[in-house]
Amino acid sequence: MISLPLPVLAAVLCLVIAPLMLRLDLGRRSAAVFFALLFAGFALQSLLVGLRFGYGIEDFITFQRVLPLSVGPLLYLGFLSLALPAADLRRHAAWHLGVALVLALVLSLFANIYRDFDLVISASYLIYIALLIRLSRKGPDHLIFARLDIARPAQRWMLLGAGLLLILLVLDTAIALNFVFARGNHATAMVSLGSLMLIGLLLLILTRMPSVLAPEQSAPTPAPERAVSDETDLEQLAREMLIKSQIYLDPDLSVQRIARRLSVPERNLSAAINQSQGMNMSQYVNGFRLDHAARLLRETNDSVTQVMSQSGFLTRSNFYREFQRVYRQTPAQYRDTGAAPTDG
Repeated sequence: MISLPLPVLAAVLCLVIAPLMLRLDLGRRSAAVFFALLFAGFALQSLLVGLRFGYGIEDFITFQRVLPLSVGPLLYLGFLSLALPAADLRRHAAWHLGVALVLALVLSLFANIYRDFDLVISASYLIYIALLIRLSRKGPDHLIFARLDIARPAQRWMLLGAGLLLILLVLDTAIALNFVFARGNHATAMVSLGSLMLIGLLLLILTRMPSVLAPEQSAPTPAPERAVSDETDLEQLAREMLIKSQIYLDPDLSVQRIARRLSVPERNLSAAINQSQGMNMSQYVNGFRLDHAARLLRETNDSVTQVMSQSGFLTRSNFYREFQRVYRQTPAQYRDTGAAPTDG
């Protein structure tokens, strides 16, 4: 009877998750693509590990050893997709993936001379742990391209991603040290332990994806109570509701909550805002928050921090960035001059 090594089982689960990631609506298509590539890479890596440690097939050992160089960049770029404009994202993607590819090629070509792959991979893990933590600390408001209800959870997911890289770093280091000091006598057991941990994480992702990562793929919402002829009408309904209710002042506002107020499907609402205003729901709602903040700056003596918190923003840095992007001034300068907003 042929046994199925745990890494191969992990590879199968990764192959199941990878195409599901492509179906996620995180606010940016590129984010789903990067995460799908990440899990496809995990699948290939796990398969090669299973062939090596489960069946003694070592024909692809060099490829298997350099594949981890792609983990950090793909994970980081997935989250970075939710924060950067398309042009900046392409530049970052070319840089991060390009460096990983060059390192992989160099290590592969000089594998007979330089065998200490683990130091390079460990350095990669450490760099992307730091980058993910730094991105997370910028707050959910920094994720301006994320779906409205995704931004805050995504901040926590970044920290979980950094934790995953830390676990991989510890596990890879332990296996490398075992080969140095014990000639790999316990490597198979360590690989099995790591695979069990990965399988547990994959099963958790599979159970959480429908409710947490892809709420817009749930059961259809009820038919609209009011007839909406086109995207412009729906956007106008949303505008009227937001102005009247001022629910945009709630930092935890979600696209589902707005859609329920309007009795329309979430996808229809997001598409209407995108097509009529050229922006996603997060940017659309932030526009109302900025208008509110500007009014408070003109009409009250509240501090900038108080204005920020009263306008639905979560972090000072992102409030300043968005305010300057729209008004071309800092909040304090705007208060001093009483300037009107500029276009853009």
